[in-house]
Amino acid sequence: MNTVSKDKRTFHWKRLTASHQFALQGIRLAMDEPNFRFHMAAAVIAILMGMWLSLTKMEWVLVLFLVFGMFILEIINTAIEKTVDLVTEEYHPLAKQAKDLAAGAVLLYAFLSVIVGLIIFIPKLMELFLKI
Repeated sequence: MNTVSKDKRTFHWKRLTASHQFALQGIRLAMDEPNFRFHMAAAVIAILMGMWLSLTKMEWVLVLFLVFGMFILEIINTAIEKTVDLVTEEYHPLAKQAKDLAAGAVLLYAFLSVIVGLIIFIPKLMELFLKI
């Protein structure tokens, strides 16, 4: 027997819908950031190359995890930067460290993405162009 009243279920769905709208607004805000747009362009190139080179299912899983992981980290980095900017308008060494650490996480993940991309794409390109 369902003990939850219809009003509570309706409120739950309204709250869920509102939270999705807030999340979509966050993604739209991220798209205004130059670094996010750069990563979007790189993602489009990687996806188009993956389609052209007929990646395996496992290769697609890796590429998609890397692409969406980069988007997620870039959004978190932007959130940290904006939060730090909100808290202090003047220079503070800890504020700089927080921003630098977040940017460093994005940079490390970008290096990982490039390395894995090279491991996946170079052999396929060599096979295609050099007929190895």
